[in-house]
Amino acid sequence: MKQMSESLKTGTLLAVVGGYLDAYTYTIRGCVFANAQTGNIAFFGMNIANGNFKAALPYLIPVFSFVIGILTAEKIRRSYSGMFHWRQMVIVLEMITLAVAGFIPCGAIDNVVNCMISFVCAVQVQSFKRINGNAVSTTVCTGNLRSGTEYLHKFFRSRDRENLKIALIYIYMILLFTAGAVIGTVITSKLGVRAVWLCSAPLAAVCIMLSVKEIEQEDTEIE
Repeated sequence: MKQMSESLKTGTLLAVVGGYLDAYTYTIRGCVFANAQTGNIAFFGMNIANGNFKAALPYLIPVFSFVIGILTAEKIRRSYSGMFHWRQMVIVLEMITLAVAGFIPCGAIDNVVNCMISFVCAVQVQSFKRINGNAVSTTVCTGNLRSGTEYLHKFFRSRDRENLKIALIYIYMILLFTAGAVIGTVITSKLGVRAVWLCSAPLAAVCIMLSVKEIEQEDTEIE
């Protein structure tokens, strides 16, 4: 039986949150994309190459935060045995972290907020990995773009409509991420640091959907 955590409805809400958070950190938290760590690792390497060791170290902080997020999600998945589904606990953790971030003013400690959001994105991407059985990311687009293009190529070669259906899922997720970035940019420019609180609405909706349809199902994932 398909789990609600892998449904298109859940992916829709989480992808919008992913785009929103990227726009939030870039717009008001120092022009940083906190979701993915490729840029931070690249900047770290570039500074090392130029001998700027002191300047290189700050780029490792969000990377470690991301790693901690992955480990936290795995710890919750393997250890949690309460009355709610473990993914609901992940969503609650996201909401709490973002709520705290909204109280931190812009300025000298923007890096702290960016690390918090890196943590949030890590627990999300580790906990929600698939849609309809296909590996999908709700916090970055590179993998989705690659997979979507691959399945489009398969469709053009085979005319198998199943390949087209999968390709459209990836394209849909990219469009949702883009929509989240648009919404995040507009709202952040108006509300400032507190704009991050609006992510609570779609996250709460995901939490409710999981409680209705997934808590009664045994999680048989082997990851």
